[in-house]
Amino acid sequence: MRERNNTSMGLLIRKAALADIQAIHRLLQDYSRKGELLPRPLSTLYDHIRDFFVAEEKDRHRVIGCCALQFCWEDLAEIRSLAVHPDSTRQGIGTALVQNAIQDAKRFHIRKLFTLTYRPGFFSRFGFVQIDRSELPYKIWADCMMCVKFPDCDEIAMIYRMPG
Repeated sequence: MRERNNTSMGLLIRKAALADIQAIHRLLQDYSRKGELLPRPLSTLYDHIRDFFVAEEKDRHRVIGCCALQFCWEDLAEIRSLAVHPDSTRQGIGTALVQNAIQDAKRFHIRKLFTLTYRPGFFSRFGFVQIDRSELPYKIWADCMMCVKFPDCDEIAMIYRMPG
């Protein structure tokens, strides 16, 4: 995956590196404390570092956002762990990260993307539509067992079907 520059924002979207794990962990922990994301232990982040993209401020070389694309099946992947530093929200960073994940999924010929979210309006802008969680394969629920809200999940399941 090529690095994507967004020069108007001074932003670089790139694949995450091992050196980014602490910054990713901090971002995810901030949202986890608010109950908006599942906590991700450092060991899990090391295991899945290749799934992550980061948004980096080019001038300060600071990670201000992250998003993972995790493959679940030959034609199904999940967009997860989307987080933007609170000081940098509403600047298009989350949008750039999701667009990047969608492009990466296309590169792997993924036909369906899903997400579990508290912000369905954000994802609907990309063409995601709300579905019943029961439509998703059981395999995806392994992480949910770590959630304090399990089994009373209140996240909204959404799916995006690739055009063509």
